[in-house]
Amino acid sequence: MHDTTWFEIQGIPSVFIASEEFTDAAEKQSAMLGLPDVRRVFVRHPVQGQTDEEMHAKADEIFEELIETLMAPAN
Repeated sequence: MHDTTWFEIQGIPSVFIASEEFTDAAEKQSAMLGLPDVRRVFVRHPVQGQTDEEMHAKADEIFEELIETLMAPAN
């Protein structure tokens, strides 16, 4: 989240990506960092311990959402 907010403050469009398990934490942390509406996309949990094939499948699942989110105007 810190990297994403830093890039956004620098004017570089960014999207925060995390496991859906951390939705609430991401919302709270982005608010604390002063960007409560920072663009974010959540991937199916879990991430840790996944094979490369499983991670590729998860990335494929969110790819379109990620691109759409990145292209959307920042709030």
